[in-house]
Amino acid sequence: MSGSQPLLLGVRHHGPGSARAVRAALDAAVPEAVLIEGPPEADALVPLAADQGMRPPVALLAHAVDEPGRSAFWPLAEFSPEWVAIRWALEHDVPARFIDLPATHTLAWRKAEQEAEVEEENPSGPSGPSAEHTLRLDPLAVLAETAGYDDPERWWEDVVEHRGAGAPGDGTRDREAALAPFAALEEAMGALRETYGAGGHDRDLVREAHMRLQLRSTQREFGDGVAVVCGAWHVPALRRKSAVTADRALLKGLPKVKADMTWVPWTHRRLSRASGYGAGIDSPGWYGHLFGAPDRPVERWLTKVAGLLREEDRIVSSAHVIEAVRLAGTLAAMRGRPLPGLTETTDAVRAVMCDGSDVPLALVHDRLVVGDVLGEVPDTAPAVPLQRDLTLLQRRLRLKPEALERELELDLRKETDAERSRLLHRLRLLGIGWGEPARSRGSTGTFRETWRLRWEPELSVRVAEAGVWGTTVAAAATARAEADARAAQALADVTALAEHCLLAGLRDVLPVVMRVLADRAALDADVGHLAQALPALVRSLRYGDVRGTDTKALAEVAAGLAERVFVGLPPACTALDADAAEQMRGHVDAVHGAVGLLAESSAASHSDLRARWRSVLRSLSGRDTVPGVIRGRAVRLLLDEGEVGQDEAARLMGLVLSPGTPPQDAAAWIEGFVGGGGGMLLVHDERLLGLVDAWLTGVPADAFTDVLPLLRRTFAAYEPGVRRTLGELVRRGPGVRGGASAGRTAGIPGFAPEPDTERAEAVLPLVRLLLGLDTDDKDLAGAGT
Repeated sequence: MSGSQPLLLGVRHHGPGSARAVRAALDAAVPEAVLIEGPPEADALVPLAADQGMRPPVALLAHAVDEPGRSAFWPLAEFSPEWVAIRWALEHDVPARFIDLPATHTLAWRKAEQEAEVEEENPSGPSGPSAEHTLRLDPLAVLAETAGYDDPERWWEDVVEHRGAGAPGDGTRDREAALAPFAALEEAMGALRETYGAGGHDRDLVREAHMRLQLRSTQREFGDGVAVVCGAWHVPALRRKSAVTADRALLKGLPKVKADMTWVPWTHRRLSRASGYGAGIDSPGWYGHLFGAPDRPVERWLTKVAGLLREEDRIVSSAHVIEAVRLAGTLAAMRGRPLPGLTETTDAVRAVMCDGSDVPLALVHDRLVVGDVLGEVPDTAPAVPLQRDLTLLQRRLRLKPEALERELELDLRKETDAERSRLLHRLRLLGIGWGEPARSRGSTGTFRETWRLRWEPELSVRVAEAGVWGTTVAAAATARAEADARAAQALADVTALAEHCLLAGLRDVLPVVMRVLADRAALDADVGHLAQALPALVRSLRYGDVRGTDTKALAEVAAGLAERVFVGLPPACTALDADAAEQMRGHVDAVHGAVGLLAESSAASHSDLRARWRSVLRSLSGRDTVPGVIRGRAVRLLLDEGEVGQDEAARLMGLVLSPGTPPQDAAAWIEGFVGGGGGMLLVHDERLLGLVDAWLTGVPADAFTDVLPLLRRTFAAYEPGVRRTLGELVRRGPGVRGGASAGRTAGIPGFAPEPDTERAEAVLPLVRLLLGLDTDDKDLAGAGT
């Protein structure tokens, strides 16, 4: 190797074949320094790659100090050539340096790009993409097409990934053999650049100028022994002779921002995404397997697939694996490929192990082809203070970040679970969506919480962003909540924030939120806004007992808000169109539930709230100017509360369904009355069902098509079993039913004028036995019959 001819190793980023070839070339050449495409600010972080706590996939994260949300990632997997070069240099005590354009310029460029994108959103502007956003030439696609391939991935696998030379452990030391693939790739890229120039991206020229300057500087320091690992596209530009003054001229006047850099964990799933912070690798799990398999990669891969399918209770034997291996090899031979690739193995799995179905194949793709591998970084990696505090909390509470989504059940009566809940809620306030609340499959009490946890790499950026609010999670969440309270305009936003603060255990910020809440409530005269804000405020009262939070002030504000809703709701429900009426019905339901909780709360001193709310419902149910859907809902709520009897409800329904009522209004009343769980009401009350049935059969033909959508929307919400029972009841028609002792007549099973005490008492001995109560033999004998 001469000083004028450095060892240039052009690679495909995140290619296992390139990674193996880079290691073989470095073993053969043994350079004195290794230069790698990447931001130079990361040079100080290179030694961390040798730490025992570092496990790829990881990424270099650069973010602007003044704007942490402005960030950039450089992901590295175990099979990335750049990672292999770093590890080789550390193992051989050779300096490893990054030579790409510094992140301080890259982040400034991204800011300019975002500002340009905002300008391009103007509809009156140019419709085509700007020069800065023109898509670059894909050199692999061009080479694949030249070779007669319609898929660049398939071509790359055949010519690089499936090469046997240079595989780990083969002992290859022949210099020419190790460098041959890089020479061929450099020649191909040189031909492409002669034809297509820089590929349509002017910034490549600036980056390459900086790389050349760094390469010259390193050659002056180490002489002949310099190796460069970079994207194959850049190799001809680094080989080309260029004046130092010309390169420096390209770098003059570049925008800058102050930047910090660190290592962060990454995932295979994020590598598979082409947008956002992804690397655009379709099959990182497959690539990781190819890089790590010492021999027989196809056999080992199909064994993994069989193991996964067995875990999902699919019958997969060793014979299936053998046949799948044979089929994959046959397909590769028929298609003229040197070895079976992912396409052949996937086709073999579909045919042999999945019985031609794509459903289990999708599981294989998700779990193995892509995978949920999450990397780790050592504690010594630089981090913002907030990240360090979060890491300590995660360890103390035994909440390990994982790439695979999992459910976490919390019992808030336990101190550790309560702390976990507070941490997750505080992170949500900070915009760090590590956990999302989910519906609990077990108890619905306030002491139970269920979370879905999944750590995504970009959450590291969110942590860096949130670092501007404080150095600990608690302090940052408090400062963010105070700022959000003062900035909130809608009353519902403030009440939701109050609820979040209680869930997060932020007692210090509650007085600020309550003052803002009182001010907003006093100024807001819209009943809809008040009704929308009340439920979240009242729900917060439920957390007092479990979380030990004083909610007296909250209860007073909620009671005052409820009083204003009571006064303003009846006039607000008049003269509404269909959409507004449906929205108001939702508000009525929400207020009804909130009033029940508020009246039952020990913190609420207004014991007559429920009585006043019932009077509001009576007022709504009797006003002709109120839309039918709201009147029907008011009657239904009064019936559920026991304020209206079955006879009175049947009388009101009969009046609404009389011939004098327009069919659409009657259908809206029915929707309000029996919607939202009203199916069982019709099942158990034959009179109400008969009234609805008689009215529906009497609707004129010209009005039937108008009322049908309303009714379909109502009855489609019922459970299938409820709809089936209603259909049976209507089909059989009304009948007379008696008790078991009176003898049965034809009619609908399950209904009778009086309870059948004889049948009811027959089950009592068995119930006593199940409850562990004393039971004599006679009772047991009776239960057995």
